[in-house]
Amino acid sequence: MRFGEEFLDELKSRLRPSDVIGRSVKLRRQGREFAGLSPFNQEKTPSFFVNDEKGFYHCFSSGKHGDVISFLQETEGLSFVEAVERLAAEAGLEMPRADPQEAARSEKRKGLRDWVAEAARYYAAELTRVRGRHARQYLAGRELSEAVWAEFGLGYASSQRAGLKDHLLQMGAKPAELVEAGLLIQPDDNGAPFDRFRDRIMFPIADVQGRITAFGARALSTDAKAKYLNSPETTLFHKGKTLYRYANARKAAAQKHAKGLIVAEGYMDVIALVKAGFDHAVAPLGTALTEDQLALLWRVGPEPILCFDGDAAGKRAAFRALDRALPVLEPGRTLNFAWLPDGLDPDDLIRKKGAAAMEDVLVSAEPLVDVLWQREWSLEPLKTPEQRAGLSARLRNITDQIVHKELAALYRRELFDRLAEKFVKRRRTDPWRNTKRDSPSIELRDKVRKGQKNPAEQRFLVSWIVQNPAALETLDEAFAELVLDDPGLDAVRNAVLDLWLLNPSIDRGAITSHLTQVKLTEQLALLENPSSAIQLPETDNPSKAWLEVAEELNARAGAEEEHAALEAKLLESLLGDDPKSLLQISAARRSRDDDQSNGER
Repeated sequence: MRFGEEFLDELKSRLRPSDVIGRSVKLRRQGREFAGLSPFNQEKTPSFFVNDEKGFYHCFSSGKHGDVISFLQETEGLSFVEAVERLAAEAGLEMPRADPQEAARSEKRKGLRDWVAEAARYYAAELTRVRGRHARQYLAGRELSEAVWAEFGLGYASSQRAGLKDHLLQMGAKPAELVEAGLLIQPDDNGAPFDRFRDRIMFPIADVQGRITAFGARALSTDAKAKYLNSPETTLFHKGKTLYRYANARKAAAQKHAKGLIVAEGYMDVIALVKAGFDHAVAPLGTALTEDQLALLWRVGPEPILCFDGDAAGKRAAFRALDRALPVLEPGRTLNFAWLPDGLDPDDLIRKKGAAAMEDVLVSAEPLVDVLWQREWSLEPLKTPEQRAGLSARLRNITDQIVHKELAALYRRELFDRLAEKFVKRRRTDPWRNTKRDSPSIELRDKVRKGQKNPAEQRFLVSWIVQNPAALETLDEAFAELVLDDPGLDAVRNAVLDLWLLNPSIDRGAITSHLTQVKLTEQLALLENPSSAIQLPETDNPSKAWLEVAEELNARAGAEEEHAALEAKLLESLLGDDPKSLLQISAARRSRDDDQSNGER
């Protein structure tokens, strides 16, 4: 079976050589490559290297070199067809049916590429002619020299209706071929085809092999209906699978060992970035990034940087890219987001402030997880339980979109840890935090305390909440104000309240998991059986019964608190040798003792 080059290109674009080869050769990363022991010779020092960006392996000990297809042929004795079939199944790519006409179609596509390449040469020549004067003036205004025109293949499509058409027909092209290549437009009334692009600056667009397959075109007339136009979808060009200047950027990234490509929004931005030294820059073709374009980016490096304006429109574009990327995130595949200042695009920023300003923007790029968190946190106020529950639900739904389960779990933990930290900071100023202990005499009072007063009852009340967290709907403030002498119980109480604040629908299992995560397993074990002698009264309203027990416990604690305060003042007076204070405290104690005796009678 003979395979078309488009099919083989698509197959290789879907697979990373390090993934395929790594199943039989133990590889470890070395810079931009992977190294391992040769599968072809016995050796002790690695001389076998795999380069994902360039799509090949090379073995210095044996001299063998090739791609994933030849690797399977060499190591497993497969035929070319067998190797392609196996890789296609792995990539989820349907095998082409045996077609004796495929060779003819491949030859036809080659012919179409030839006409597109000739069109690029024609447009480049038109830029230097008299008709291209105002196009040259526009490019000069954008500080683009003739050397830049040549480097990027810039050209000009004149306002003539059939300038390109006449040129290519003279060279032997057929009108139908030029329509199929996207160079001409066929009118609906079947009239004579005419040039698709007129009075526009032309930007050649190449495929992953660097072959010109299409054009982007910027209008020079202010009356043009569309500022930018791209070639239509053709047998050569698929907009969602192409990035502007990808082949050149991939080589540049490999040479400078970049972690990923820089993604700008437009052609002029890419040109400005390359001029400023950021020659590993690319751009999508006027639309949000697609899964195929993301795959192209990750073939070059694990952390591409997406550049967006810092305004609302830029944020919306960034969020669309983020949402598109979430399902296909994997270990070693993420995105960074760079925000441009003052509504400037990279071209404007570099021309006004220089390459150093652009470097600062790129260095300050934010990881995907940070951008995701900022979006969700600022989406709506978080003052009510419903709003907080909505945020929790959104975070769970978002992380569920990540297909890679381990990565999804790590994202979920990271986001909910941030959420917990945010609410913990809020709760530090909330009224439900117990502030009664912040008296000036706390240190002295602690010195005279003889130990915990009601440890079993306190453990029971905390344990009951752990087992019945739904009761927090009405008992949250009472639970927060419960006097707890044991720091361990206090830590459990705060952890439970923090978790409940994040998600009011928590159950006992969620609490157990959270307490384990925050390293309160020892305290959790003590709560499993706080006291068999303590239980709530028989009632149809256990929450009310819990509240009564808690209020009684707090009342006793209040009396003990008052007693401790008196003892503290006594100690202060003794230390200060103040007789007047001693007499006052003695009188206060006698009064208290009399009140207690009368109460007992």
